[in-house]
Amino acid sequence: MEKLSRKSRGLESKLPVKVVQFGEGNFLRAFVDYAFQRLNNELGFNAGIAMVQPLENGMVHMINDQDGLYTLFMNGVKKGEKIQDIELITNVVKGINPYKAYDDFLALAKEEELQFIISNTTEAGIEYIDTDTPGMRPPVAFPARLTVLLYERYRYFEGNASKGVTVIPCELINYNADTLKEIILKYISLWNLEEGFKTWLLEACSFHNTLVDRIVPGYPRNEIEDYNIKLDYHDNLIVAAEPFFLWVIEGDEALKQKLPFHKTNLNVKIVDDMQPFRTLKVRILNGAHTAMVPFSILYGNETVKQTVDGDFTGAFVNSIISEISGTLPMDKKEVDAYAEEVMDRFRNPFIKHQLSDIALNSISKFKVRVLPSLLQYQKDNGQLPKSLTFSMACLMLFYKGSWKGTVLPVKDSPEITDEFIAAWQLPQIEMVVSRILGNEEFWGEDLNNVSGLGDELVRTITEIENSGLEKAYMEYNRQYQS
Repeated sequence: MEKLSRKSRGLESKLPVKVVQFGEGNFLRAFVDYAFQRLNNELGFNAGIAMVQPLENGMVHMINDQDGLYTLFMNGVKKGEKIQDIELITNVVKGINPYKAYDDFLALAKEEELQFIISNTTEAGIEYIDTDTPGMRPPVAFPARLTVLLYERYRYFEGNASKGVTVIPCELINYNADTLKEIILKYISLWNLEEGFKTWLLEACSFHNTLVDRIVPGYPRNEIEDYNIKLDYHDNLIVAAEPFFLWVIEGDEALKQKLPFHKTNLNVKIVDDMQPFRTLKVRILNGAHTAMVPFSILYGNETVKQTVDGDFTGAFVNSIISEISGTLPMDKKEVDAYAEEVMDRFRNPFIKHQLSDIALNSISKFKVRVLPSLLQYQKDNGQLPKSLTFSMACLMLFYKGSWKGTVLPVKDSPEITDEFIAAWQLPQIEMVVSRILGNEEFWGEDLNNVSGLGDELVRTITEIENSGLEKAYMEYNRQYQS
């Protein structure tokens, strides 16, 4: 089988560099690069991508070895049917390791057709390191490197406003572009760069907050032979992803003209305010994940798919999502459509999502992802949501550390786990629940003040310990409805 290369595929003419991308990992290759390829294929967008390796030990050498080519497999379930789409991604024209070829990195600033800067350097990547200097090759922090690149472009094109760029970070922090821009301005001040550059940055460049949503398992190591058999070439960079795709970008009509995704059927939304979409994702996708984990582990499940496929556990997850959906101040059809897609994603047979992996830092996740829905439901309906409250009872039992003689995969900071150990040593369940609810470090407030919550949790935990999970839930529902 032949090696994957541009010559072997008849793709020897390269696209002009319109995108500089900080990051060469699985997510960007299955998300951003795929999105730009759709623009190229459907609209003749003619955008080539130059990848910049953000870490010293990266993989641009592998990308360059295949002339920037790789295969994307999109595997999943849509309305109950298994689907698999295969696409050869062809728009990556070069990969640069700034640790070994720093001058090549700086040369990107001189690309005539450069329009977009994309990044995904992980949540930790958008950081300010005050020991970075413009003379370092390269500076340590990603924002410092971007400042150097933008300054180089400003100087080379003598402040030409038409050579400004559109910066679209994809790191998973809220207000990612605002944060990145703020740090760049700090470097301009720290390095005493001229006022003209600052003006060019603020007036000729634009920064856009984003939300990205696609599960990307990456290289399918355990099933690689099943993937290889579907190709007539050898590819060392196969990347697997789910079909679901959502990219929300804050921007105006000018950005829509620059990025005409509205002329494709790819789910890219350019909106004035992305926060409602972020809330939708955090509350439904992430919230359902977090709420199901302790409950499902106590029941004996190991994966998300196993959970949603089970008669009892699947119905519970559906109930959770229904309660969450009702609290969101968005168009009901849009919320329901997203919720339906989430369930399809959860039962994707190509993704083995371990509950124990999602269990990491469940207390802080519950506070951000689930608790707001629980409290909003009570505010809207005058009563507690039955399934979300039941999931909180399971969370408290989960942090007890063991269940029916089995050690549970609790993964959290020592401060949190130690506090739960101390609480569970109290002689009465009422005292246990009161102490946990009253810990404002956990929840940001004293939840003993939430009407009826303590009593419901005491009754539910007692029933679970006496009767088991399924019988307790049935009894809880009976009492709830009476």
